[in-house]
This record gives sequence, C-alpha cells and structure tokens, in this order.
Amino acid sequence: MTFHIGFLNHLKSIMFRRFFAVPVFLIVLRTAFAADENGEVLASGVSASGSSASATRPIAVNPISESLQEREFKESKKKRSFFRYTRKGLQIGEKSEGRFSGKVNIRSQKRFSSPFKSAPRKESHFTGADENDLRFRRARFKISGHAFTRWIKYNYEYDLVDTRNLNAFVTVEKWEWLQFRFGQWKVDYSRERSDSSGKQQFADRSIVNRAFTVDRQKGAAVLGRVMNGTLGDSRYYVGVFTGNGRGFRTVPGKPELDHGDGSPMVVARYQWNFLGRDVGYSQSDLKYHEKPAAALSFGAARNRSRYTRFSSSGGGWLDGFETGLLGQYSLRQFMEETALKYRGFSLQHELHWKRIQDNVNVQTTFMRGSYVQAGYFFYYLFPRIPKQLELGARYALVDPNRVRPDDLQKELAFVVNWFFYGHANKLTFDTSRYSLARHGADDLLDTQVRLQWDVSF
Repeated sequence: MTFHIGFLNHLKSIMFRRFFAVPVFLIVLRTAFAADENGEVLASGVSASGSSASATRPIAVNPISESLQEREFKESKKKRSFFRYTRKGLQIGEKSEGRFSGKVNIRSQKRFSSPFKSAPRKESHFTGADENDLRFRRARFKISGHAFTRWIKYNYEYDLVDTRNLNAFVTVEKWEWLQFRFGQWKVDYSRERSDSSGKQQFADRSIVNRAFTVDRQKGAAVLGRVMNGTLGDSRYYVGVFTGNGRGFRTVPGKPELDHGDGSPMVVARYQWNFLGRDVGYSQSDLKYHEKPAAALSFGAARNRSRYTRFSSSGGGWLDGFETGLLGQYSLRQFMEETALKYRGFSLQHELHWKRIQDNVNVQTTFMRGSYVQAGYFFYYLFPRIPKQLELGARYALVDPNRVRPDDLQKELAFVVNWFFYGHANKLTFDTSRYSLARHGADDLLDTQVRLQWDVSF
C-alpha cells in the first residue's frame, strides 16, 4: 500500500513538470524577451538604465496583453469600411488620416408660410392678395473633407432646388494663424449671413440681410486665428473677389455672361473673442457654454460693379435702383457686430452702414440697418420645461435712404424651436410683424407666420 501511494505521488510530479511547467516556462520566456519599442525591458529583466525593471516601475500592464491589444486595434482599423455612416453624415475615409476624406450631407427645409412667402418691403407687398405657400425652401447636397494631406481642406455645396453651385472652395490650413482660401463661398463679412441657413434660430434671416450682405463671391482670402485661448484671442479675414456674386449673371438685353465689373471687391473682417473663447457661426446655445463666449467684430467692404446687392442668385439690385452698366455703382460698407453664448442663452446683434454711389446719374444713397436677436432654453431655469424647447425674439430695422423720412422698414419676430437632434433635426415656428412707414399716412402693417422642418443627414 505504501509502495502504491509513493508511486502515484512520483507519477503526479512527473506529469506536473512535463505538462504544466512547459507552458509556464514559455510564458516566462515570452515575457522576458518581449521588449517594447523603447527597450525598457531587456531579456535579463534589467531596464535600459541598468536597474531592475521591477524596481524602476510597477507592473501595471501585462506586456503580452498590451501587444495583443495593439495588434487587434490595427487589424480592426484595416477591416473598417471606407464608407460608414456617423452622427454627422456619411463619412468617406478617415477624417484625420490618409490622403483623402469626405463627409457627405443632404439637408432640406420644408416650410409653410402665410399670408406671404417673403418679407414685404414695398407698399404693393402689403396691399397685394394673400398667398399661402408650402414648398421646399432649401435642399442642399454637401461634401467636405481633406485631400492629399490633412491640412488641405475642400468644401462643395450644390442647391438641389434651384440647381446651381453654391460653394466650391479649398482652404490651406497648415497653420492656425495663417491660412489661405480660394474659390467661391460666402464671404466672411457679417455673422447673420455666414451662419448656415441650417443653423439659424428663426426660419429665415432678418430683413437686414437682404440689403447689406455681400453673400457668395469668387476670389481668394487670407484668414487665421491668433492668440488662441487668451484675452487677445482674435480671428481675421482679408479677401479680394470679382465682385459679381455667385457664378455669372446674364444681363437683360446682353447675351454674354457678365464678368467685367470695373474693379475687384475687397472685404476685411476682424473678430475679437475678448473672453478667450471662440464664437462660431451657429445660432442658439445648443452646446450649453459653462463659461461665457463672446465676440466683438468689425467689417468693411468696397466694390464697383453694375450691382447694388447680392444673394445666392448672384448680383442684383435693391428697390429703387435701375439695372446698372459696368462699373455704374460704387459701394462702401461698414459693419459692427456682437455675439454671446452662455448657459443656454444666445445673443447677437449687427449694425450696418452702406453708401451707394451712382457714377452714371451722379447720385449718392446712404443706408443703415440693424437687428438684435436672443434666445434661451428655459429648461435651465425651470427643469419641468422640456430641454428641447427654445424661445427667442428679434427686432430689426432698415432705412433704405436716410434722406427720405417715409421709408423705414421694421420687423418684430418671435420664435419657438423644438430640437429633436440639434440643428440636424428641428421644428421651427415663428411669427413676424412687419411695418413700412409712409409720408403723410399711417404705417402699413402685416403679420406673417411660418412653420418649418429642417433636417440634415
């Protein structure tokens, strides 16, 4: 009996050494020779500095497991699809890697307006027949990303409703403080126009925008951000453009394309983020800024062409101005602007001056305009109110001719927004009260209501 017990113990000892000790030995050997890229662990268990590895640093991560994790991560990146849908749209390639990437979006705005579709500006607009309007106000295709290297960015936008190219530009962003842009885009002049129509607080921009925007132009610009994060945090833009607006307009009575404007358009803008935090081109404080972000901006523009105004359609004419000849109108514009976002509250304001010199009829027109708008998510004061609900108000005025006392245009508007998914999916209801002053008579008044669903994917 004693012999059998001793024989069994001896047999278990042999099996342990052969079948258990060998895997343990292999693991120890693999660990000893698994030196990382910096050579911190050598085969002898001594660090590169000559001291014991266990004495110089605690063993927090198994080198074998770490190596496997890195290998699995690299393999998963290789298997990742070149096309994938993210929260911000269809992503093509890697946003921060490779020679090419793109983000594709389609945006649409369905709007109902009553009793008219556009803000009234003239007496005939107030006294005309009512017309309810239901339509796709906007539908856009967009793609943006980088090409060749991460700091060469491109942007393209196409209008699916009016079938026209809107944006097509390239920005060289090698340095934050000095960047270059060329192509066609919305010139960085006023905030209200630079804010995307898909990131607005109201269904549409104020009555100030039509009279004072320089809109989309073709040209080149130098821009950048300096002293980032300090009290001197600033952005600057200086550009030279053709001054004819988006694309080319065919002038009535002339079959050729209008591409001669007499002189280039020059635009400059300076934005001071005086609290050290940038205020981007997007309305409503959806991000809930814990610390206030504010900006004070100034802009100036000059141009000589046949046009007195610009829009997404290109160059055009303000009310009261005839179709111009080449170089007939010389424009000088100035702008002051403020913006603030803080804990669900947003505020922005602009003040505009514009001089139009008619070089043919030798006349000068001085214009001014201003607006202020604000919005707030009252959930942050009263938690019982839904978090997706925002209320806002806006007041705007335009004086088309400061010499005339009877043409002042005003707008008072209120808005209710429900954000299903930020600006990418929201429902907007606003109502506006418009007025037009008349010499020797009461002001003309009318009210408009709009309901709009804005969705991007």
